[in-house]
Amino acid sequence: MLRHVTQHVLLHRSDLLRNNTVVVRGRSGVLLVDPGITSAELACLVADLRDLGETVAVGFATHPDWDHALWHPDLGEVPRLATARCAAFLRDLRAKPDWQSRVVEGLPPEIADRTPTELFGLVTGLPDGTTRLPWDGPAVRVVEHPAHATGHAALLVEEARVLVAGDMLSDVLVPMLGDDGDPVSAYLTGLDLLEALVDDVDVVVPGHGSVGTAEQLRARLALDRTYVEALRDGRPVDDPRIGASAEPGWEWVADLHDAQVRSIAAREGRTPRTH
Repeated sequence: MLRHVTQHVLLHRSDLLRNNTVVVRGRSGVLLVDPGITSAELACLVADLRDLGETVAVGFATHPDWDHALWHPDLGEVPRLATARCAAFLRDLRAKPDWQSRVVEGLPPEIADRTPTELFGLVTGLPDGTTRLPWDGPAVRVVEHPAHATGHAALLVEEARVLVAGDMLSDVLVPMLGDDGDPVSAYLTGLDLLEALVDDVDVVVPGHGSVGTAEQLRARLALDRTYVEALRDGRPVDDPRIGASAEPGWEWVADLHDAQVRSIAAREGRTPRTH
């Protein structure tokens, strides 16, 4: 079910991973960001938009992870946009003969047969350096950064003062580092770029988890920075998203954390300290 975040920004949530699909109403249809994730949930989204009298004008994938670049035929054959780097990553993936099986292998097993992948990743890259989304609706700033995944971008719906953060600034997931280059420095750079927006934001919508206020945005930025710096420095991590304080059903985030500690320690040639 769609619910209002502001007058012209709405939210549709998927159950399993608390994925947030964002809908921004424009003059000739809506901007649809990261639609997901099962066929039934996408069909529900289609029905909700129909009930509002809305059609989709343009889609946007914040990054190339499987749960952020999905689509449903009934959403329409409309432009689906992403950053140039995100689009290139997805184009290279889809060029592999076994691309669909690779995507399916990465799905949670409980939804692997209920998630449509045929239209996955069919996005068009914006020109490099694009900072404004081209569409017939409220001004949307594109903020590309190197954190988490290739070509990741946040969107700032300026008049509504809503920051659509992609896989950043979650209250249930710790920062998930990328695989290439220096993932710690890349993530800290991403946090710097998002922090530069705080005076323009009243509401933050993470890719997974709860919508936050401006005060919660600042708190999440500080918490994420503390987490990433602790990984970098090899210090124990005290974070409410892992351990005994984690939300019921999200205990597996501790395993994600332990894997990241081991990965960073291996890069640095030191013994991991997961606790």
